[in-house]
Amino acid sequence: MTTLTFRTGTDAKSAAAEASAPARTTAERANAVEHQPGDALRALAPNWFAVVMGTGIIANAAATLPLQFPGLRGAATMIWALAAGLLVVLSAAWIAHWRRHPEIARSHGANPVMMQFYGAPPMALMTIGLGTLLLGGDLIGMSAAVAIDWVLWSAGTALGLISACAIPFRMITRHSFDGDAAFGGWLMPVVPPMVSAATGALLIPHTPAGQPRMTLLFACLAMFGLSLIAAFVTITMIWSRLLHHGLPAASMVATVWIVLGPLGQSVTAAGQLATVAPTALPAREAAGLDVFALLFGVPTWGFAMLWLGLAIAVTWHARKSMSFNMTWWGFTFPLGTCVTGSTVLYAHTGAVLFGVVAVALFALLVTAWAVVAGRTVHDALYGTLLHPAR
Repeated sequence: MTTLTFRTGTDAKSAAAEASAPARTTAERANAVEHQPGDALRALAPNWFAVVMGTGIIANAAATLPLQFPGLRGAATMIWALAAGLLVVLSAAWIAHWRRHPEIARSHGANPVMMQFYGAPPMALMTIGLGTLLLGGDLIGMSAAVAIDWVLWSAGTALGLISACAIPFRMITRHSFDGDAAFGGWLMPVVPPMVSAATGALLIPHTPAGQPRMTLLFACLAMFGLSLIAAFVTITMIWSRLLHHGLPAASMVATVWIVLGPLGQSVTAAGQLATVAPTALPAREAAGLDVFALLFGVPTWGFAMLWLGLAIAVTWHARKSMSFNMTWWGFTFPLGTCVTGSTVLYAHTGAVLFGVVAVALFALLVTAWAVVAGRTVHDALYGTLLHPAR
């Protein structure tokens, strides 16, 4: 059994700590030639798929943003293409990683922290699938875009359901956790079904009418509930951990932002399912979902804004001790779900409040992505992201 703790001022015994190693010194850079090209694959882990998630959410959020201006859709399409390319490259690299370093790859599934990020690959698949449907049709045609989205959504949903069940099972049966162990990463395995619900909603109009369309709608609603309840339970543990034990180690502070993911994505899912409900359900049930989208969405959005304020304050408080690592990608995708959630509420209510917040959060999202992407490229080239100390 493994006891895992996160205490302020201490390093977590986790694979996440490996990703948070400081940049190399000049001498270490000079010795970088000693690394063979294939060594870069040693550092690859499932958390790298957060790069695809954080990049793709910008394109998806821009495609539906309340404020549309000339050039926005073109820029969004370019970001989607970049994210899709990253998905292809990372998928190929991950396969190569399993072939060249199987022991390291298997160790990720046994590590009580790194195994949480097995939720990232399925969410990356569905993020790119949605972008293909929203933006890719302009380049490859709508028929091809729908077909690709179906494939990516189906694969992401299957993998997401596996992660939502398998990772908590391993946590229960393989590890023992102290009272201060809960952190934002615990949400990663259970959020993919919520992403399935939100992205699957846009496939409902492309599903044959009748029972197939109704089945997909109810499947999305079931996954919405599956993820929502598991997320609320986990968020409660994270809140309790922060109040009773204070901030996590500096290398893990960015994971506080992950809580925004299920909050914003659930608001998005509820609103999008309500939008397409009239195409699959009788008028009475469809109207009920429309009411639910507001009764659930607005209070949850309010809590998301509270958590956003806390996350910003916590990050500012710990800023001087935070060195860059891959958990910084937690600043992007979760924030992007708050943009899409605000956009959905604006579409359902017409309230300018939600439109203004959506645009403001989108600007913050782009800024956060630029900073994190820039640091990732820099540390991949000159730091230890691809050549961590052995």
